Amino acid sequence: MAQPLYQKVIDNIVAKIASGELLPGSMLPSEMQIAADTGVSQGTARKSLMMLEQHGIVRREQGRGTFVTARTPDSALFNFFRLRQRDGEMIRPELVSQKVTVRRATAAERRGLDGEPKSVVEIRRVRSLKGKPSVLETTVVSATRFAGLGQRTALPNTLYVHYQQNYGCIVLRAEEAISAMIADEDTATALNVEVGEPLLCVERVAFDIMDLRVERRRSLCRTDSFVYQVSLT
Repeated sequence: MAQPLYQKVIDNIVAKIASGELLPGSMLPSEMQIAADTGVSQGTARKSLMMLEQHGIVRREQGRGTFVTARTPDSALFNFFRLRQRDGEMIRPELVSQKVTVRRATAAERRGLDGEPKSVVEIRRVRSLKGKPSVLETTVVSATRFAGLGQRTALPNTLYVHYQQNYGCIVLRAEEAISAMIADEDTATALNVEVGEPLLCVERVAFDIMDLRVERRRSLCRTDSFVYQVSLT
């Protein structure tokens, strides 16, 4: 089956963003120029931009043009951090401690990350909510894709903004699997709970703008004061 013309335009723009030719915050060419460059009608170019906007890849500003979406700390938290107070109010997590390690990838990590990296960067963080250690978070990314990340001693609270600003990696979506578990001695110490305390385990795989698996993350969360909230439509 032939590829729809609008998809050709979408793929072209996405590839330019992924390669760094179009940087976050930069303005795209006009609909007329996009149409001329890709050999489609202006209406097809407009449809492609509308679809990119629906997916949060670009934003359109009346009278100014179309811009590559620049992820902000607030937008990254709103989209990807789902712990809430029981009344639904969002809580901003604070970083308590962090350890960054470069190591050999496990077989599961090689299979689970794009490019099957031999080495990974592991970021182990404890995050607090309202002053209480509440999340033990272990993030793993390719040491090749994110070269130099392992040498950084200070990382921002929201990693996805850092990925975009320093590596041109826009995390567009994530898949999560949620299960229940109990705290072992290491986790209990990190979260200041009793061994055997019930926890929520959230296993995440994050995908970039090219739908490649760029991050694996495991979050162990206290649930005595907070809930994991999603909206279904």
